[in-house]
Amino acid sequence: MRPGTGARKCERGSHVEIRIGIANTGRELNFETNESSADVKQTIAGALDTGATHITLADNKGNNYIVPTASLAYIELGTEESRRVGFVA
Repeated sequence: MRPGTGARKCERGSHVEIRIGIANTGRELNFETNESSADVKQTIAGALDTGATHITLADNKGNNYIVPTASLAYIELGTEESRRVGFVA
């Protein structure tokens, strides 16, 4: 911090938690994305409406997930939350 500046500026980022249940498996896929809940919903609904064979989603760390639509048991979208990043003095 430079002298006389006071405190560092805080930044806000939003994220949505996604949980995907996959048929015939005991585990679920769980990750957070920086996309809005509405964008994720639109991507999933569009893929299902057009009969796409898979859905591709990305998390907030840059990983991509490709899930076959035939194997989807459920998809749970969390609410959008803002996180504070940084320090305030």
